Amino acid sequence: MGLLTFSINVTLDGCVDHQEGIADDETHAFFTRLMDEGGAMLWGRVTYEMMESYWPAVARGEVEAPPAMREWALKLEAKPKYVVSSTRKDFPWTHSHPIAGDLRTGVQKLKDATPDGVLLGSGKLATELDRLELIDEYKLLVHPRIAGHGPTLYESGLPSTRRLELISAKALRSGAVAMHYRRAR
Repeated sequence: MGLLTFSINVTLDGCVDHQEGIADDETHAFFTRLMDEGGAMLWGRVTYEMMESYWPAVARGEVEAPPAMREWALKLEAKPKYVVSSTRKDFPWTHSHPIAGDLRTGVQKLKDATPDGVLLGSGKLATELDRLELIDEYKLLVHPRIAGHGPTLYESGLPSTRRLELISAKALRSGAVAMHYRRAR
């Protein structure tokens, strides 16, 4: 069984608005490495649609992009992508698959079938999966910014505190810090 790893950009005040982080080559290389380590991506519908609206065009060369972004886009194009949605049924982006039915069952089956692990990149979905105690690791890229607005991590709350064990912390040149935590059992 593979691990489910939640990874996202976040500001010091918990904002996960993708426009608030630092989008440089080192950040893209960080997320490309994470994607390389995992066997599949997992998103909610909103994140899927945001990604689908931009990255396939970068992969096809229709959008001008620096080498690190192009590398991310090409690898993302080839990676299996799983989407949780109760409203959308059609996912035409290459290698995209819906997770239908019971969330716990569907995600546990995905973890069981993906020995290299699943990389989760949606904040709202992470809250739901954390409520179900399905997230094993957290790899957050904490940016040296205070956004002062949302959306924020876990804004709808959890039923209890999650205790985590620090595995590593690495500062990037931009001042962002890559934090790796494992859920304490």
